[in-house]
Amino acid sequence: MRTRTIRGGLPWYKRKVFRETVKIISIYALLIGGAFLVMIPFFWVVSTAFKRPGQVLKFPPVWIPSPIMWSNFPKALTILPFGLYFKNTCIITFSTIIGQLLSASLVAYGFARLRFPGRDIIFLVALSTMMVPPQVTMIPQFILFRIIGWLDTFKPLIVPAFFGGSPFFIFLLRQFFMTIHPELDDAAKIDGCGFFGIYWRIMLPLAKPVLATVGIFSFLWTWNDFLGPLIYLNSMNKRTLSLGLNVFAGYYSTYWNLLMAASLVVLSPCLIIFFFAQKYFVQGVVITGVKG
Repeated sequence: MRTRTIRGGLPWYKRKVFRETVKIISIYALLIGGAFLVMIPFFWVVSTAFKRPGQVLKFPPVWIPSPIMWSNFPKALTILPFGLYFKNTCIITFSTIIGQLLSASLVAYGFARLRFPGRDIIFLVALSTMMVPPQVTMIPQFILFRIIGWLDTFKPLIVPAFFGGSPFFIFLLRQFFMTIHPELDDAAKIDGCGFFGIYWRIMLPLAKPVLATVGIFSFLWTWNDFLGPLIYLNSMNKRTLSLGLNVFAGYYSTYWNLLMAASLVVLSPCLIIFFFAQKYFVQGVVITGVKG
């Protein structure tokens, strides 16, 4: 039998492989080009953080500074008490993460496993709150926290996380709990476990990937939060990194190299979390059932 060929004498199956290879190379080239365009502002931030003041606005742009000014970082971080701001931000962020994980998972477990009148309606009402703009509830919350004397404290930024947290986290965790087979609950009940024991000993260990996803989102949202600290924190010694960076930009906006150095330091924890914890984020999104 004769093999069907194309121009140049290539068999038809080699032509198909050639087309698939060209398609894959084209897709990757397009993705790499798009990623490079998106990363240009970040490259400029990193480059500017190491420049001398005279190189910042030079045209054509100087992408590789010479000499590299490592002194920009200690100089920028000592103008304002960024160490204190870092401490305040860590207290608020990690307290919020703990509150979100505990309360959102407990509420989600109730919606997924407990049967009570109006459960689905209450769940829909909780989800509907995601459509309410935060500007609508901003003033009532401020008045409430002022009445109970929580202004200029960390409590308005931390305590709400221990009462259910974000409805998005409740939805995410509830959907994951729904995929866990109820037979695990029945087996635990036979062994004498109550509802809380099932939640603590079975549900939470199985939900580690989605809990990691919730923790990552909570960290990023809280670490970068600017509006909340701006509304409730007034004292200089209670500011967060986002507020401190805003004050720094107001007083030293002409010193772009110092501003970019401070911004890079504030941004670095988010970058570290992204690079080292992205596998947990992917697992939390793609897992749809019980392994095995």
